[in-house]
Amino acid sequence: MQYERATPEPTVVTVTTVPAPAADDPVAAATAELESEIATDPALLPGASGRTVVAVVQFAPYTDKSANLAALREHVREAAALGARVVVAPEYSMFAVMRLDDRVLAAAEPLTGEYVTGLRGLAAEFGVHLVAGVVESPGGHEPDHIYNTLVVAGPDADFVAVYRKVHLYDAFGFKESDVILPGEIAEPAVFTVDGVMFGLQTCFDLRFPEGCRRVAAAGAHVLLLPAQWIPGPGKVDQWTTLLRARAIENTVYVVAADHAAPRGSGASMIVDPGGTVLAELGDAPGVAAAGIDLAQVDQVRTTNPSLSLRRFEIVPRPAD
Repeated sequence: MQYERATPEPTVVTVTTVPAPAADDPVAAATAELESEIATDPALLPGASGRTVVAVVQFAPYTDKSANLAALREHVREAAALGARVVVAPEYSMFAVMRLDDRVLAAAEPLTGEYVTGLRGLAAEFGVHLVAGVVESPGGHEPDHIYNTLVVAGPDADFVAVYRKVHLYDAFGFKESDVILPGEIAEPAVFTVDGVMFGLQTCFDLRFPEGCRRVAAAGAHVLLLPAQWIPGPGKVDQWTTLLRARAIENTVYVVAADHAAPRGSGASMIVDPGGTVLAELGDAPGVAAAGIDLAQVDQVRTTNPSLSLRRFEIVPRPAD
């Protein structure tokens, strides 16, 4: 796609939610603070061709699914007030613990279950594409395992995309495969909003550049990466380095939503195709948003045509 207009500077809108007195409305305050930027920059106006707004939600889900959905609703409301058309929540937004055990098996639901139905309702209520991680029961044939699944719900409450995590977190003293089934190797899960194509990966997938490359090779301009990046020595540095690397090597935006502390490392962020961090959060709950512009993708890919110059294809490794 070619653009005849001049390439704008990357647009950045960042909001961090902090505790406020009950009488205050943090959404109204954030909207008022950013009103002039949202009103004057076309990249922040919904529906502009090749331009859209994304937001990351960073919160601290735990074992109460109803409370998790209610907390997520408030963050989605804030993101929508900022003009976000795509809102990305973390992996395990439905139910989160530090170590997977029988509690996760008991909490799992089919994609027709109450929690996913609630996600679809939030997408419709706020008119956004909502991406969130759930624990999905695969049916009676696998009673001791579940899927770690990303669901994308559209503004009409329909499913837009579903991605089941392929690379399981059997590292750093954890063994996700004890409870989680790997997703099947399939065509990359992608969807399009305002002419911008989005692709999906989950948490530990970030450490496998070939998986992210498949998403870019499928045509995605933006890589969405919900995560529960478990804290530990050097983990935040690894997270931020890998996010920027995936953006640079694939010349795509990367939009990564992590858990807030204590069950996540935080540092949710939005990175542009050149590796510049447009918006990021600390380790507390919050929302960060930024504009996506395909002209920026085109400019970076003209300067650094690494996708078109690649000499190798990605093929699945046979199952063990």
